[in-house]
Amino acid sequence: MEVDQEVFQRVRVVKDDSDKYKSEFKIGRRTYTRQYNKLYYQRLNTLKPHVHEHARQKWEGQKQQIKWTQRVLNVEGPEPTYIIGTIFIDTTAKPSTLEQVEKTHWIASPEVPETYRGEGEEVHLEDESGRIRLVGAAIDTATIASGVVAAVMGSETPDGQFDVIDMCFAGMAPQPARAVDDTQDKFVALVSGLNASVEQPVTLEMQLLAEYLCGNAGGSADQRRSAQIVHTIVAGVTHIPEPPLGHTEDPRANDRVPVQGLVAAVDEFLADIAATMPLTLMPGSRDPADIALPQQPLHPGMFTQCRTYSGFRSTTNPAYIDIDGTLLLGSSGQNVEDLSRYAVHNESPCQLAARSLLWRHIAPSAPDTLWCYPFTQYDPFIVRRCPHIYFFGNQPAFDVVMAKGTDAQETHVIAIPTFSTTHTVVLLNLRTLECSTVHIGAPKD
Repeated sequence: MEVDQEVFQRVRVVKDDSDKYKSEFKIGRRTYTRQYNKLYYQRLNTLKPHVHEHARQKWEGQKQQIKWTQRVLNVEGPEPTYIIGTIFIDTTAKPSTLEQVEKTHWIASPEVPETYRGEGEEVHLEDESGRIRLVGAAIDTATIASGVVAAVMGSETPDGQFDVIDMCFAGMAPQPARAVDDTQDKFVALVSGLNASVEQPVTLEMQLLAEYLCGNAGGSADQRRSAQIVHTIVAGVTHIPEPPLGHTEDPRANDRVPVQGLVAAVDEFLADIAATMPLTLMPGSRDPADIALPQQPLHPGMFTQCRTYSGFRSTTNPAYIDIDGTLLLGSSGQNVEDLSRYAVHNESPCQLAARSLLWRHIAPSAPDTLWCYPFTQYDPFIVRRCPHIYFFGNQPAFDVVMAKGTDAQETHVIAIPTFSTTHTVVLLNLRTLECSTVHIGAPKD
């Protein structure tokens, strides 16, 4: 007896503008002979007017008018005032790139502690005139990172320091209107941390993931949901080439055959997905890519099969992605991981990421404790348009929080769990912006 099997047609987006912001984090011709002072200068000059506007509304409208002292070195006396500048946290716990190079004779990822905050730290606020040390309970208990542009309100102490009473930031950037298709549900699959290795390039869970996304796994309900997935985003750490390429002290470094096999296997795995829907691939902390942010797209030579599909895109980390009128901003997680080392409370990665949107900067600790390219004309990590979705990958667990601005901005901040350990993929509904998770795994006996 023949059994009729229901056939599902994959939903398509009305407008896929994934390439609209592809040059946002592109570097072009790279040179590392520049100093980082121009990056800090561009950051302060860009964010200072927004910080000043928020500070003026917050403090100058009080009964006791709090005036703005335009240069930090012009603060005088106990009269309350506020100043604007860039936060710098000086602590012995922070890693030193120069010491790392001196010890190993080659540039590797620096060893980092669990926290940068602690005893012996000094917090300063600096602008083009100089710097002043910040003290007081308001600064000691604040979750703040080096590189954040802030306004601080308080007064000068007898020994020339600044006693902070309150703080103010740039706030969330203007948010573009979102075009919503109310006719049907469409989903974006968010996955990160595949961690494909030479020993096991494609795991059973990765094979099941590809089958699920392509609509070849599960029952009718699963296949119906799979047919509604219109785009897949892989947020970093797809490959783990071991040993590190270019580390000539390891005799295995010149043996390319295992790595070539890894790259070919991952290419075939991704091509199966790219054959059915648009696929965006971001580099991560352990992928064969630049370690400094923004990481540039993985080399196209690694994806001979994926490149045959028009929907495949190898993009930067971080990256803006516009899908069906919904603006997504994503990273592979290095920026949020570094922010967690500045936290003084038990804040989740999602809460820290949401806080960075209020700072209007997603990687303020770069270049102090987070490696980045020495930009001189602009700071690409400044959030100039507030996304509807801000996701970041390679997290221990799934989480989502809502970041809200003073001008009705709302951003869903999503932590994408590491797939190799959680076997979890996140599905984002483009109509409602709600998230759900799907656990991928073989049936248990």
